[in-house]
Amino acid sequence: MDHHCPWTSNCVSHFTFPHFVRFLFWAVVGIAYLETRLWVRVSKIWGSRNLPSYMGPSMGQIGHLFILFVTNSLTLFALTLLLLRTLWSLGSNTTTIESWEIERHETLLRRARRFGGSLPGPGGVSVPIVKQEFPYDIGIWSNIKAGMGGSANVLSWFWPLAKTPDRSTGLEYEENGFEDPTVSWPPPDPDRIPLPPREQQNDLMYGTTDTSGNIEVEAFRRRQEADLRRRRGLVELERRKPFHARFENSSNESSDVDSDVKNEDSDRGEEGWKNSEGERLRDFGVDEEAEFYDEEDIPLAILIQQRKERQHLSR
Repeated sequence: MDHHCPWTSNCVSHFTFPHFVRFLFWAVVGIAYLETRLWVRVSKIWGSRNLPSYMGPSMGQIGHLFILFVTNSLTLFALTLLLLRTLWSLGSNTTTIESWEIERHETLLRRARRFGGSLPGPGGVSVPIVKQEFPYDIGIWSNIKAGMGGSANVLSWFWPLAKTPDRSTGLEYEENGFEDPTVSWPPPDPDRIPLPPREQQNDLMYGTTDTSGNIEVEAFRRRQEADLRRRRGLVELERRKPFHARFENSSNESSDVDSDVKNEDSDRGEEGWKNSEGERLRDFGVDEEAEFYDEEDIPLAILIQQRKERQHLSR
């Protein structure tokens, strides 16, 4: 597998790679032809730039031509780079993933030279790093022929309706024979070698030779009970009392405040709310005591509407 192509919404692999190459080739050819036609049009407009405006295209047409020319040029540049990169991969018979493997192997070789030809692996094991050649580079012509479905007919490589390579060709791949057949690709990487299983030592962990698992079960039960207590605590949270109940309690506990006398001008507590202009809810015709104690959330627009209605009735 080479990569996933969002343009075709499909993965580029051994069987779809020839179609992907043809798709890029004909896309570049079509966009390049459009680029030449746009260039002719732009050159003609630029050559007649000194003529009166009524003899040329409108501003909307010029803007549309400019956007189309810039977009087409950027797309042509990007697809040309992608086509060249794909042709290079086809000539070297390396996919995108295999090129990453080659770079990783070269990096491991540079690191191993500083540590005497080996790198430390998991568990303190020393892993020797030996240079390996990429086994599937069998020559430029053979690489291209294998990548384009195994056919030596050059015209069929560019035929848009060419058939998909036979499924049997994806089971085995020809090798160049530079390495021993027993050597696998990709080369070993110490960072990817799985860790060996560690032996559990109950004596060191728990200070006892009990291997029945009772300690682990008991610890699990304690954690489970703690989780249940936390969950019950969240469920059993008491709701905060309404303001009037809290206000009455605080008034009863206070000995120096007369609960029978109501201070209309008091600005203390939640009832003393004011906006930026110093207005309170009662200035909008709201009975602060009744409606606030009932905990009704009245929108400000409704309050303003009620005040306007009362002012209209008072007239």
